[in-house]
Amino acid sequence: MARAPLLLLALLSGLLAGPTCASRPYVPLLDAFDCPLMPDDSYWHADVSALPVHPRSEAWVHSIGLDAPVHPDFGSSPRFGGLSLGGPVGIPYVTVGQRQPRVPVSFDFAAESDPGPYPIPADAPIEGGTDSLGDRHVLVVDGRACILYELFDAIPEADGSWSAGSGAIFRLGTNELRPEGWTSADAAGLPILPGLVRFEEAALGLVGHALRFTAPRTQSAALWPARHFASADADPDLPPWERGSGSGPRSTPRASLPWCVRSSRP
Repeated sequence: MARAPLLLLALLSGLLAGPTCASRPYVPLLDAFDCPLMPDDSYWHADVSALPVHPRSEAWVHSIGLDAPVHPDFGSSPRFGGLSLGGPVGIPYVTVGQRQPRVPVSFDFAAESDPGPYPIPADAPIEGGTDSLGDRHVLVVDGRACILYELFDAIPEADGSWSAGSGAIFRLGTNELRPEGWTSADAAGLPILPGLVRFEEAALGLVGHALRFTAPRTQSAALWPARHFASADADPDLPPWERGSGSGPRSTPRASLPWCVRSSRP
């Protein structure tokens, strides 16, 4: 399943940014405070600082761009390509309650998508705006049931339903993975929201999870916990799909930002 840009997920067994490459307590969603953003023992929050460095760590880091600036892909500042691209930058999400009507969703990749209905508001924010020609992700959190709904290439239809390239449903209190080989709204087959940097995290100076980011080129391989990849390049010196994305890094500000790649399995 090819996409542009590619979605690599740089995670626990992959590329983790932070002063010590160790995770810290995480900040809950302010509008769904009782919902864990994945369990405390999730791979999203794992401390990988004591794990061995992957033998290809240096090659993967250099392929991404060791000296390349980190591009924070959120907000709408023209300095970071915001409104100058014709719409807001970043991946928004919306929180709904149990009274939010469920609507049908049709999928291009239905065999690897979780069937609806999904509780998507008619005015749900779309990545890049309503006229976006990009990935058009839509992220919805049911703040009472603690369930995350995510769509890729989401299009609202006149009858109130939605169409999308693919979609996935995640229970925020579990570590359940999708079936091997399945995509999600992200081509690595993992949820998007747990890897995003949110305003409240930046305000508190606390990002206690791995970061979702993009890379220029990726390998045709999925490294656990990723379930899927979308690359035809078998070069082992390119990073495999894990816990991040692909077309330019998305992470925290670059000042004093060391990169390390750890192996999550023996």
